[in-house]
Amino acid sequence: MARSKQGASTALIALEHEAYSSLTTYKRDGSPVAVPIWHAVADDKIYMFTEAASFKVKRLRRDPRVELAACNWRGTVYGPSWKGTGRAVTEPALIAKAYRHLDRKYGWQKWLVDALSKIAGRYDARAILEISLTD
Repeated sequence: MARSKQGASTALIALEHEAYSSLTTYKRDGSPVAVPIWHAVADDKIYMFTEAASFKVKRLRRDPRVELAACNWRGTVYGPSWKGTGRAVTEPALIAKAYRHLDRKYGWQKWLVDALSKIAGRYDARAILEISLTD
């Protein structure tokens, strides 16, 4: 990924208008793993949802370093990238806030993903990720 000289506020503005971001987390040996993921910006943080048992959540719990960049649905990165830290959110009020912002951004697409997740019994097995950019 290309390294950005721009600050976190520029990144938040840029990512707010992107449908996908490439979230890079790090394995035990330090090698990066990037995945495309939906995100929403709220109060200088970036929120995402994923399966709580996913490897990206496990990697994030072990090593909070992340890198974000705008990408397409296939994960092809374009533009600059930004470093930050991430965590799995546990506070119910913050989880509700993250879902409100994600619902607002993705509309019917998020509704459809939620409906299918509920039918499959996986809706309650999600984690909300909170990303704070550092540069």
